[in-house]
Amino acid sequence: MPETKEWKHTLNLPQTAFAMKAKLTQKEPELLDKWQSSQLYEKILRKHASDPAFVLHDGPPYANGHIHLGTALNKILKDFIVKSRTMSGRLTAYVPGWDCHGLPIEIKVDKLLGDKKKNMSLTAVREECRTYALGFIDIQRSEFKRLGVFGEWDKPYLTMNPEYEAAVIGYLADFFRRGQVYKGKRPVYWCASCQTALAEAEIEYRDKKSPSVYVKFPMISDLSEKYPALKGRRVSVVIWTTTPWTLPANLAVAFHPEHEYAAFQAGEGEAFIAAQRLIPVLAEELGLNPVKLLATFKGRDLEGLKARHPFIDRESVFVLADYVTLDTGTGAVHTAPGHGQEDYGTGVQYGLDIYAPVDEKGRFTAEVKDYAGMNVFQANRPIMDDMRKDGSLLKEAEVVHSYPHCWRCKNPVIFRATSQWFISMDRNGFRARALEEIGRVAWIPSWAEERMANMIAGRPDWCISRQRIWGVPIPAFDCASCGAVVANEAVARRAAEVFAREGSNSWFEKPIREFVPPGTVCPGCGGTDFKKEYNIIDVWFESAASFNVLGRRPDLPWPADVYIEGHDQHRGWFNSSLLVGLAAKDLSPYRTCITHGFILDEQGRAMSKSLGNVVEPGEVIAQNGAEVLRLWVAMLDFKEDAKFGREILQRLVEAYRKMRNTWRFMLGNLYDFAPDREAVPVEDMLPLDRWALRKTAEVGTKILKAYEDYAYHTVFHGIYDFFTVDMSARYLDILKDRLYCSAPKSLLRRSAQTAVFRTLKETLLLMAPILPFTTDEAWEALPGFEGKEESVHLGDFPRYPEAACPDDLYRDMEGLFEVREAVLKELEKAREEKRLGNSLEARVALAAPEARREVLTKYQSDLASLFIVSEVSVEYHKAAELAVKVDKAPGAKCERCWNISTSVGQSPDEPALCRRCLDVVKGMTS
Repeated sequence: MPETKEWKHTLNLPQTAFAMKAKLTQKEPELLDKWQSSQLYEKILRKHASDPAFVLHDGPPYANGHIHLGTALNKILKDFIVKSRTMSGRLTAYVPGWDCHGLPIEIKVDKLLGDKKKNMSLTAVREECRTYALGFIDIQRSEFKRLGVFGEWDKPYLTMNPEYEAAVIGYLADFFRRGQVYKGKRPVYWCASCQTALAEAEIEYRDKKSPSVYVKFPMISDLSEKYPALKGRRVSVVIWTTTPWTLPANLAVAFHPEHEYAAFQAGEGEAFIAAQRLIPVLAEELGLNPVKLLATFKGRDLEGLKARHPFIDRESVFVLADYVTLDTGTGAVHTAPGHGQEDYGTGVQYGLDIYAPVDEKGRFTAEVKDYAGMNVFQANRPIMDDMRKDGSLLKEAEVVHSYPHCWRCKNPVIFRATSQWFISMDRNGFRARALEEIGRVAWIPSWAEERMANMIAGRPDWCISRQRIWGVPIPAFDCASCGAVVANEAVARRAAEVFAREGSNSWFEKPIREFVPPGTVCPGCGGTDFKKEYNIIDVWFESAASFNVLGRRPDLPWPADVYIEGHDQHRGWFNSSLLVGLAAKDLSPYRTCITHGFILDEQGRAMSKSLGNVVEPGEVIAQNGAEVLRLWVAMLDFKEDAKFGREILQRLVEAYRKMRNTWRFMLGNLYDFAPDREAVPVEDMLPLDRWALRKTAEVGTKILKAYEDYAYHTVFHGIYDFFTVDMSARYLDILKDRLYCSAPKSLLRRSAQTAVFRTLKETLLLMAPILPFTTDEAWEALPGFEGKEESVHLGDFPRYPEAACPDDLYRDMEGLFEVREAVLKELEKAREEKRLGNSLEARVALAAPEARREVLTKYQSDLASLFIVSEVSVEYHKAAELAVKVDKAPGAKCERCWNISTSVGQSPDEPALCRRCLDVVKGMTS
């Protein structure tokens, strides 16, 4: 028996240092170290120093705790923007920042200090807060860098740095200059647990179980003269409320001036007043059917009349208010000017006292002697019991409703009138100007414009003062003689100067004279002896001031091109930044505002520790690498809420593996290819290879547009589909025979290598913003060429000035692929029927319509390689359909290329080879 030869050494088998196993958890940290030691980010900035700037301004994450999946999503999206704009030829410096002040840090430090805090000065406690914040800045910085995010990590902006604190007060001075800052007593959201006022942006709505009560206010004013049917009856107005604890502060009952009201019979000798439309429901609730109306009148007819408070010896006046609706209740609204925004407005209109007998801990003061010292929510029960005793409580029930809660401690809040600092939304047309500016901003998604406009349109005056210590103090004085407030632009500018030199601790350490501008006198009495106030400014004002880092360097012009944060920031950072920007520069600080969704688990539920469905980014990275997390972000339409879980993670790992294996195959077939010397000119390349270049250009053009439009899911799906469909399943599969078996330096192989090289090089550049670690690793393994940068991240996106494949050739190839699909179906059927093993055993006979004759004749010699079979014959007929017949190819199997050929065995020297392989082997040995 003749000896079998080994032909493997004659094949051009793939060789590459680009490993099959990614080992991302090991490789990524190595690349991070390499990038840092080589100063890659600095080189990127130097390369683009003369390019036009593009600014993404970082919304500062809070310096408390480890990053979570939401912050990872946000930072990765920002990195997509920075890297893609850089590779598009823009100078894109990225300065990260941190929000360092605020209640969560102060509360954490309080717990850590315990009893020690009692013996510490305010500045000592503030220093502990600073140290705490710095610790988590270091932790988060490391975690963000681990994600592969490029930026000026050693030079971040911090809201607790002196120059930043000075900028905050400088912008407050701008509001003073515009006459928009005032101090007043009015209801604000108040967290009794945190003992501070809250802004609208610091409120979360959650379901809460509350009492639901109907209460009667007995009339003092006599209606019987005008409405005789009421003569001799005890007439009461009925109100409905879910906050019985606010009834001690009731001073009025509000009616809509145009609504129809009626008095109806309520038992022997009694009548109740309510909105006529709501009386059937009210009567049902109170068991007073059938209803008998006694008198009807407009709400405006009741203005100025009076009722007796249900359990306190005082009057309650009847007032008119357009906000009264007929959706629920009775149409008569209990009004406590010290405990509600609308109530406050009505109280001011009617000259009522802004009465709020509740202290900072949410307890009734001595003004309400029966409930003094009692928590307001706990007082609901005794208040209802007292009303039941005196007969004013008509019905009691419970209701679950959406109620405001503190976003920090998650406890329910109250409206409480306190003396606070406010920014007026309407003075000098400020609200109208903000709405105008919203129309100039590009909003992604587009619905965000209306949402933002609605929030600004309905926003109350901005309460900017907080009763805590860890923040930037509001520079204001009280006159020691008369108590008048002294606060203005000059005082704020002076404080900003001191803060810039010495930080805001100086407010607590330095004597007051350091902060009083020369010539300052009390506006009330002309005195010059003042005391400092100790309120700090709202942290949303602070973070809004972060645009102060812009406009100081040529690469960071003002305003920013893009702000991007979660959709909750329409009422938070986007909102406050717009307002502060208008005060400072009469412009929005952002040209484009982008919002992304929140993270949900695979069942679409919000992630929470109580549900046990929280996924930590650190865990994902430790097990799978940051690339998989980045791939997930790229896969999303980030404008919607995003799901994440184990099944999704597995799909991501599989998608990554497919892309990596494709790149590895391509790299492996370039081991002996020198692009500068051996690349084939486009016009000399084989038709299939020119088709591949055109496909690459089509996809690349689509990807570049997607990057421009922030459509990263289009980038991912475009590249992924290109590799799995056009590349792996089509082009590269067809190419294997040509790459492995052709003569090493033949046109057949060099043409294929040229197409593979160009496609790989261009797609690595296109995917670099998405997969920075893997693309850089693959870039290093890519054959050297003139102008090759040391890192893919120093490269530029490809440009596609002209098609590598003319239209007629492209149409031909697309037509051949249609035929190929029909052939593949028949081959699969033959395999299922056990008539064939692999496709190289097949002979394909095509019966083609005349319409396909020209293309099939032109490429007759290429059909076998295109279909990956050993032989193809074609005949033509008049039928419109293509017919495909598959049977066994005649001949023997070539031991080198495995094609079946009748030429195998014809050479006495090498009977195991087909004619093609015989010629190649002879050429290699000659």
